[in-house]
Amino acid sequence: MDLRKKSIALIMGLFLSVAVFANGTACTQFHAKELYNEMKLNGLIRYDVFVQGVEGFNKIDKKEKNILTIVDFSRPSTEERMYVLDLENKEILFKSYVSHGKNTGDLYAENFSNVAESNKSSLGFYMTEAPYKGSNGYSLRLAGLEKGINDNAMKRNIVVHGADYANPEMIKTSGRLGRSFGCFAVPVDMNHEIIDAIKGRSIIYVYADKLKLTKERYVSLNL
Repeated sequence: MDLRKKSIALIMGLFLSVAVFANGTACTQFHAKELYNEMKLNGLIRYDVFVQGVEGFNKIDKKEKNILTIVDFSRPSTEERMYVLDLENKEILFKSYVSHGKNTGDLYAENFSNVAESNKSSLGFYMTEAPYKGSNGYSLRLAGLEKGINDNAMKRNIVVHGADYANPEMIKTSGRLGRSFGCFAVPVDMNHEIIDAIKGRSIIYVYADKLKLTKERYVSLNL
């Protein structure tokens, strides 16, 4: 390959690796395998879950932060299963316990719904919106991005908020975390920090073994 062709290939590679945030600033298209190794996530986040999260993250156009939060509902509530990841700086910002809906399961999250008043968690990709103060204190609104899977999240008031029942002390007395009405409840002492890190159009991916990132779901994420 001559120098001119090499230059064109390099320029095209750079072009294909950069997208644009909704606010007009550039955002990188991240490579899951490289990130997984560089962030030393082995043993912390399952590789297949991370790949699905990053591939979906790359597909979503209207985000404004290079922050991906992964909630792995294949794990029991006795484990930290929420991970807030700064993909650009290759940092793990937070690891946290997180509750699931009371009708989703006991120790494990097993049943999911997009229906109002189901008191179940919803899976899939979400975009964070603005924080507010409500009946559960400092909370964060979420927009569900997947039709039929979580797109009723706003109507259902599915948010991130702090709760005493999401504190790990609950595990000692109950054998699991307490449960929500479908919201992502986190320990009270971490609530403000987590919300402030992810607010304003970052991406959350909520995983369970029942939901795979199919071609149809992937295509629908071009929002």
